[in-house]
Amino acid sequence: MTKKWMAVLIVAMLLAAGCSKNDKTNIDKEDAQDQTAEDDVKEVSEEKELPFHFPLTGLGTGEQASGRSVAIMINNHPQARPQSGLDQADIVYEVLAEGDVTRFLAIFQSKEPKKIGPIRSARDYYMELAKGYDSLYIAHGYSPDAKALIDKGYIDNLNGMNYDGTLFKRASDRIAPHNSYISFGNVLKGAEKRKYEMDKPPSSLTFLNNKEVEALNGEEAKSVMVTYFNNSIFNSIYEYDEALEKYKRYSNGELTADHESGEPVLLDNIFIVETEHRVIDNVGRRSINLTSGGKGYLIQKGKWNEVEWENIDGKILPVLNGKKVGFAPGRTWINIIPSTPGLEQSISFDVQE
Repeated sequence: MTKKWMAVLIVAMLLAAGCSKNDKTNIDKEDAQDQTAEDDVKEVSEEKELPFHFPLTGLGTGEQASGRSVAIMINNHPQARPQSGLDQADIVYEVLAEGDVTRFLAIFQSKEPKKIGPIRSARDYYMELAKGYDSLYIAHGYSPDAKALIDKGYIDNLNGMNYDGTLFKRASDRIAPHNSYISFGNVLKGAEKRKYEMDKPPSSLTFLNNKEVEALNGEEAKSVMVTYFNNSIFNSIYEYDEALEKYKRYSNGELTADHESGEPVLLDNIFIVETEHRVIDNVGRRSINLTSGGKGYLIQKGKWNEVEWENIDGKILPVLNGKKVGFAPGRTWINIIPSTPGLEQSISFDVQE
């Protein structure tokens, strides 16, 4: 009996050793397979790294970015909301027109929306901003100062006063002056008609890389409100979406989203600057200083920092200690507010929508 059990024990030990060896071999194979899979993912990830970037968003593209930027005046009157095309703009400037009313200058380069508007009339300081990007400028109507610049050939432009009903179309569900629209296709048709050069892209803005974005810090800015003379209809409120890591914008309690698709405007940078505003006539038209530089707030990834702004080659850009501050790759909204009352009085953080 003893010999029998000893023989059984020896056989069991040999089998166990064999199984252990096989298990180790299998584990080694699985580890190698896992490592290979990791390497494959890494290679795919590296392959998906796009070789080029759009100049006004810093987002990747598979081909060299081309195409002139197009700057379009967009109406922000309550009867013009929700607007069309804003969600596809690379940069939007929000600036006061007459009274407490703001308008948008939406600059497009990486996207070409089918429908943009409602389009509103030109002002000289919006034209200055558009010229900083060498944009084709689109408006419907003009102030006397803007008309004088147009007549001098200050900027390549298409105006609805000349193309109402042809390049510019009237929507039937809204009343004038809140119903003028243009398609990007008609922008290009108009440019061809006027023999404007449309191939050259604007120079690239300064953008942060991934590590710099991850390292962003500052004061918390989960929500931000920009107040224009305590007129809640034209307040801009930005709410940070933690999941998307982007800001959503609201006007008078309503989400800023595309009229046709319902897609919200999603922002990676909010840049708020103060500068001198002067009322220059009895209609309430303004002169706005876009060259002096001054104080600004830069808001990115749920954080805000105080910076300076400078006009660099016609662009309003953030600067700190004499150096350009990079934008996070993505879309940017720039609020220009009067220096009286200024940033401290006009901007609130962590507000409730």
